Amino acid sequence: QVQLVESGGGLVQAGGSLRLSCAASGLTFSRYDMGWFRQAPGKERELVAAISWSGGATYYKDSVKGRFTISRDNAKNTVYLQMNSLKPEDTAIYYCAADFIVGAGISASEYDYDYWGQGTQVTVSS
Repeated sequence: QVQLVESGGGLVQAGGSLRLSCAASGLTFSRYDMGWFRQAPGKERELVAAISWSGGATYYKDSVKGRFTISRDNAKNTVYLQMNSLKPEDTAIYYCAADFIVGAGISASEYDYDYWGQGTQVTVSS
């Protein structure tokens, strides 16, 4: 049974930092690209950052470039999202997701991701 378990969310003031973690089990982690999505109330879910199976390629949404960093540790089956200089508009539920690699590069479409975590709330106060 595949499980993705996020942790590290919480309440932080604008300008602060949080580090999200997503621990994967029940799958061969190194065969999956990993993504962090978020969904704010009343908005569609969007890809924030993604990383290839090897860590050699990354993707960032324009609004988080220079503030967020995605990384992974295949030995620990874990993907991370370091979030700095947080803004109130970063408030959302953050989900990690796994996309089985098919050689087409990192996908930005949520429909390509095979497994999802339960989400962790990130709230940034102004």
